[in-house]
Amino acid sequence: MDAGAASSRVAELRAQIEQANHRYFVLDAPEVDDATYDGWMRELRTLEEQHPDLRAPDSPTARVGAPPAGRFAPVRHEVPLRSLDNAFGADELRAWDARIRRLLRTEAPRYLCELKIDGLSVALRYDGGHLVQGATRGDGLVGEDVTDNLRAVAAVPAELRGAPVHLVVRGEIYLPRSAFAVLNAAQLAAGEAAFANPRNAAAGSLRAKDPEVPAGRGLRLWCYEVLAGPELDQGDALEQMEAWGLPVNPERARCHGVEEAVTWCEGWRERRLQLDYATDGLVVKVDAAAGRRALGATSHAPRWAVAFKFPAEAGRTRVREIWVSVGRSGVLTPIAELEPLALCGVTVSRASLHNADYVQAKDVRVGDAVTVRRAGEVIPEVIAVDHGAREGDPPAFEMPQACPACGGPVRRLPGEAAHRCANPACPAQVLGLLVHYGGRAAMDIEGLGERTARLLLERGLVRDPADLYGMTVEQLRDLPRLGERSAANLVRAVAASRERPLHRLLVALGIRFVGERVARILAEHFGSLEAIAAASEEELRAVPDIGPRIATAIGAYLADPDNAALVLRLRAAGVRLADPEPARRAAADPGPAAPRALEGQTVVLTGSLLGWTREEAKAVVEAAGGHVTGSVSARTDLVVAGENAGQKLEKARALASGSWTRRGCATCCGRPTA
Repeated sequence: MDAGAASSRVAELRAQIEQANHRYFVLDAPEVDDATYDGWMRELRTLEEQHPDLRAPDSPTARVGAPPAGRFAPVRHEVPLRSLDNAFGADELRAWDARIRRLLRTEAPRYLCELKIDGLSVALRYDGGHLVQGATRGDGLVGEDVTDNLRAVAAVPAELRGAPVHLVVRGEIYLPRSAFAVLNAAQLAAGEAAFANPRNAAAGSLRAKDPEVPAGRGLRLWCYEVLAGPELDQGDALEQMEAWGLPVNPERARCHGVEEAVTWCEGWRERRLQLDYATDGLVVKVDAAAGRRALGATSHAPRWAVAFKFPAEAGRTRVREIWVSVGRSGVLTPIAELEPLALCGVTVSRASLHNADYVQAKDVRVGDAVTVRRAGEVIPEVIAVDHGAREGDPPAFEMPQACPACGGPVRRLPGEAAHRCANPACPAQVLGLLVHYGGRAAMDIEGLGERTARLLLERGLVRDPADLYGMTVEQLRDLPRLGERSAANLVRAVAASRERPLHRLLVALGIRFVGERVARILAEHFGSLEAIAAASEEELRAVPDIGPRIATAIGAYLADPDNAALVLRLRAAGVRLADPEPARRAAADPGPAAPRALEGQTVVLTGSLLGWTREEAKAVVEAAGGHVTGSVSARTDLVVAGENAGQKLEKARALASGSWTRRGCATCCGRPTA
């Protein structure tokens, strides 16, 4: 490539990368996949190496991320938060190792291998063991002050044990896949757009203006680097951070030489897909602190670490058919039926096309060659269409005028992207409501999945959620693939849901725009469903964070005769429609006498806790002063084990050297524990 062509291509690549950085780091709305972005960066770096005169101090290859978005106060990092260079496959990892061996003049460096979490990088500063500041990475030199939002995340320790007077650590805020599924279900239930992937959801949550948003979304933290503090080998630093009380990913290994590192990395190619959190690769680091100091860093990345990346999790296939599904709220969603494609360890045969505007903008048609990606390794989506490979002139997709599930009319309200079935008795909507009602964020009825709900409807055992409370084991045990035990468990789970707090019921009813956060606000303000129903729209709008759109939706739902009849039937079935006054007072003001029997203790919850959701059990522990973590270690003080507790309980028993005994939890709730 001559100098003129290289200059034009460099300018083009820099513009593309800057736009991608802005959308990824600032808007939390990426338009290109990681593989495309990485390809641009590699091409730009190669061109700058071939044409040194084209290098510039503000080139994306010399910087990290993007400038702060401006929504929060800027924070200049005490130690730069650099990015990582990439190694795509074993051969590139071996080439990186050769450079390390040459620079350190050693034949077999010791490496520390870790998972690379796909989340939002943060720096946490602790003075005297207390969290005093938390900031996003930003451009690596200046980030955003999100201290209040980080303090609202239960996984971020407010205090450390035995930490140095001044400590700065780096970590990754992420959203577990399970929490991501719950969050997106709540978003859709509230009539809001779903998040594209867990990373975007985590970033958007942490950078929300209201700290209640990150507090209620199940964000987690893994810490992986001591930026300011004692100089330790990487493996020792991870163990020391655990001892101070910081969450550290247990999936790590010390490897002697590059071949051990290659074996460890390749072993995660499929295993990572079984984790409850997304990874975008692995990281191989020089373990010795002296070696890291000697190697130093470029302006962009440390020389002593590299990200090991697997091939892009996107692939090309063809569209066999485009059909339309109908959801709980009546929304019609176009679905692309695909020729099967292996992605992320699973076979993908369909992908969401979101809405009619999306299909029209991409001009997706039956027979088209398309690129499909599993966004965040979770949601298959069509990201590109190869119109040049189109055969013939297949007809453009049109949204049906009649609901494909019931034949009812389809409407699109002004200002909305969604088409909706206008028939509230549509069987697809009833099925969706039943599944939503039993969901984890709603009434948490274990065993009420889509297959079971469909069976109940087909056999005429239920017509709406109120009918669930009249089911008997005798009615259920003969259903296909259910049996006596499963039937008894389902009846027991349904009965337990009668005592769920009011905000859970509000979510379960599926009122438009009422997700978990709005439901909590309504429950705390009014205390009962009767009081909410009696409130005028003006009274609803007077509640903080309840705007006119939400108030109108609540009023319309409760004024509908069918919905009012459902509420009456739920009351008759014994479902709790109000929160007890003492509980409301305690939630508003726990007072100085609130028990703190678990003050400073680390607690792990495992198994199915009968009568409790994981969220409720965690709240009880935290109210008693405890800190809930997801893994058992030598620092764990208490393991609360329910039915089907697995490896966590076994590890706890091993650590306790046989002293583990079954006892009642006298410290906080009096329920049985193990």
